[in-house]
Amino acid sequence: MRPLFQVLGFLLRASKGIPHARATMTFVILAGIISGVASSAMIMMVSNFVNGKGSGIAYLGVIFASLCVLLPLFRFFSQQLLINLTQKSLRIMRVRLGQRVLSAPLRHLETVGASKLLATLTNDVGTVVDALGLVPGIFMQLAIVISCLAFLGWISWTVLLQIAIFFVIGILSYQLPIIKAMGYMQRARQFHNTMTGYIRGMIEGTKELKMHNARRNSFLKAFDVSVGDVQRESRIGATLFMAAASWGHVLFFVVVGLLIFVFPKFQTISPDVIGRYTLTLFFMMTPLEALMNNVPALGRAAVAIQAVEGLGFSLEKESTERPLHGAVEARWNRLEMDGVAHSYRRENIDESFELGPIDLAFAPGEMVFIVGGNGSGKTTLAKLLLGLYTPEKGELRFNGQVISDENREWYREHFSAVFVDFFIFEKMLGLEASSLDDNARKYLRQLHLEQKVQVKDGELSTVDLSQGQRKRLALLTAYLEDRPIYLFDEWAADQDPIFKEIFYLELLPELKSRGKTVFVISHDDRYYYVADRILKLDSGKIVSDRSMTEFLDSLTTEPGPLRTREAGA
Repeated sequence: MRPLFQVLGFLLRASKGIPHARATMTFVILAGIISGVASSAMIMMVSNFVNGKGSGIAYLGVIFASLCVLLPLFRFFSQQLLINLTQKSLRIMRVRLGQRVLSAPLRHLETVGASKLLATLTNDVGTVVDALGLVPGIFMQLAIVISCLAFLGWISWTVLLQIAIFFVIGILSYQLPIIKAMGYMQRARQFHNTMTGYIRGMIEGTKELKMHNARRNSFLKAFDVSVGDVQRESRIGATLFMAAASWGHVLFFVVVGLLIFVFPKFQTISPDVIGRYTLTLFFMMTPLEALMNNVPALGRAAVAIQAVEGLGFSLEKESTERPLHGAVEARWNRLEMDGVAHSYRRENIDESFELGPIDLAFAPGEMVFIVGGNGSGKTTLAKLLLGLYTPEKGELRFNGQVISDENREWYREHFSAVFVDFFIFEKMLGLEASSLDDNARKYLRQLHLEQKVQVKDGELSTVDLSQGQRKRLALLTAYLEDRPIYLFDEWAADQDPIFKEIFYLELLPELKSRGKTVFVISHDDRYYYVADRILKLDSGKIVSDRSMTEFLDSLTTEPGPLRTREAGA
């Protein structure tokens, strides 16, 4: 019963805000109970007639025929109401989870992992919805069982008391494998996250796997192990559920056998009572079997609910940001990082990596190149600068305002960025304007994409392009946003030499001429002279902060291959 109440409680929480949700749920539950009681009434009438207890057969026949017509209609409308309520709740639940995902700190989402997010938003939600559809039937089956037990008590309460002892023993012994099975289902759900990660890798890394036979074979072996883990735990859990159901059937027939062959030897029980008991017990067998068959679905739903609500609670707890307020300031005067530090644990390394403390100040219109070796902290610095990471120490200030949870959303609205792991939306969301298509076409020509991509009503005709061309489309979106500060993370790494030169010698200077501040993470040392200023990081520390003049002077005063050294190559 506990999983059933968990499912109902979840539906109540998920349907909060839907008009008449509680009334609908109450009606659905009552409809199931009334259907069950009416079904039991039918078997009671049949039992009475079979045993010669019936009277007024024509009158009761009309009632019986009416129930045959009305019960299916009653069940249909209750199911329809539940479907409508479930689908509305599903929509609210998914949107609410989406809002929590997008409002949670980036660092927390990275810790949770894309596989767990994907599995919860798709598989778990679907499992819960499937279980919700069982609710009316479960209450109908419960009502049948309870009504039949009441009818048996009316026939002979002493016999009912005796068989009730065996029912209690059966329920208690039935619960033991159910509890064990729930544990296996929970482990299967945990292994499902890992399997989802492998499925993502299979889809997103198809080219890499096709190009390397040993890698592909290793991947398939690991995938097979992951699928096997899910299969093993699910199989054992399902087997325990089936064993519990089979044990329930055995106990049922034991009770019937005791009633027919054992009880009459120790007490006087009329054949009429035995006949009516036997008929009613066999009628109860179908709803009991249905209840036992629904237990695995309810168990899986209970595990899924824990995952959904656990994720939602985790995201809500971590989210401290406030909604956007205030307009973007096209003119600003100072951006400062004062003692900013941030730490995180690197992969396969026990010690944590710390960036900072960093003290920097930037002015409007600067072209700043951020350089350094791999793992030096360039991207982490960029995420702190953009307000995607929250400093663990120090302050980030914009125009003298300290950036906090209250205004971080507003602060981020001043930036456009193209990341290494960028994503392109086919529809230019949030950029709706009457001149959007014309402006997009102008930039497509400038980015040499007018022959590859068309735009109509703010939607791109395709994003299925080479990596370099896709990055140009990401740059198109950044241009259309027209914000005061830009950041490009290794943008030119996937460009051919011709367009790489266009980026550094035409596109960046054009942004600067429009008064934009531009941050560029780059290893292309041959274009460093384009910058006004070069920041070099090493092991999370700023080891060099030079203007271009100072950088060029250092080429003649410092020994060794300085250019390579400054590039962090």
